Amino acid sequence: MLAIDLSRETQKFLRRLPVKHAQQIARKIYALAEDPFPSDSAQLRGHNEYRRADMGEYRIVYRIFSETIFITLVGKRNDDDVYRRMRRLVR
Repeated sequence: MLAIDLSRETQKFLRRLPVKHAQQIARKIYALAEDPFPSDSAQLRGHNEYRRADMGEYRIVYRIFSETIFITLVGKRNDDDVYRRMRRLVR
């Protein structure tokens, strides 16, 4: 199992969610730590080291480095805001 590292922005986002949704996302993050390349994940275009996975109506953007999975962003799945925030972070 990979170690999990949540970005400050991800931690803030999860605290604002209803408990049920935060728990679902947390379960998905633990599943990603077990298997970082599930069938429902895909590599982000233009950002080769980043991947994304879906959990219900949320999208989880992450990368793997050494023995750690870094959860960079979590956001609404059908909202381009996740990718706008991603572009700002990568600059």
